[in-house]
Amino acid sequence: MTFLAEPETTPRIQALYDADTATYGYVMNLNRAWAHQPDTHDGLFELLGAVAREGGLSMRQRGILVTACASTMGDSYCSLAWGGKLSKEADPALAAGVLTGSDGGLTDAERAMAAWARKVAADPNATTAADVGALRAAGFGDPTIFAITAFVALRIAFSTVNDALGAVPDDELRASVPAEVVDAVSWGR
Repeated sequence: MTFLAEPETTPRIQALYDADTATYGYVMNLNRAWAHQPDTHDGLFELLGAVAREGGLSMRQRGILVTACASTMGDSYCSLAWGGKLSKEADPALAAGVLTGSDGGLTDAERAMAAWARKVAADPNATTAADVGALRAAGFGDPTIFAITAFVALRIAFSTVNDALGAVPDDELRASVPAEVVDAVSWGR
């Protein structure tokens, strides 16, 4: 499941597990690692939620950002999870397209977001003013560009912890996402 031993269950850890069971029907492997610091997990997701709200990011936009970022990083867990979420917001072919970088079915603004997420995930020091200009040309103002960037950076942090600690995508997760998404994910654990 992960490289860490599962911690002894406390009421706080049980609450983390119960939230998974209520939402997904099982305890996610990655949360067995995050159970070592459930308050850190919750704080990160509170921050992600605040960034998304302040930036006015829709669930579809968040799905595009995470799938573009996770696939660039080679994170199979978040690629599958968010590929599944994006499939529900759009369709499986669009989600698979974002995962593979073809971006079929995206609007021009969404293509700009996906390109930015990939650049930030691949090499944040290689971004340029022209890259930010492409986001502005797609209709995003500076506050939204900041939100998009912060959202991607926080997702990178989450993925990095999961990947470094060996979190393997759950069998239940794989079974719950469309075949197009599963077939598109050929990286990670």
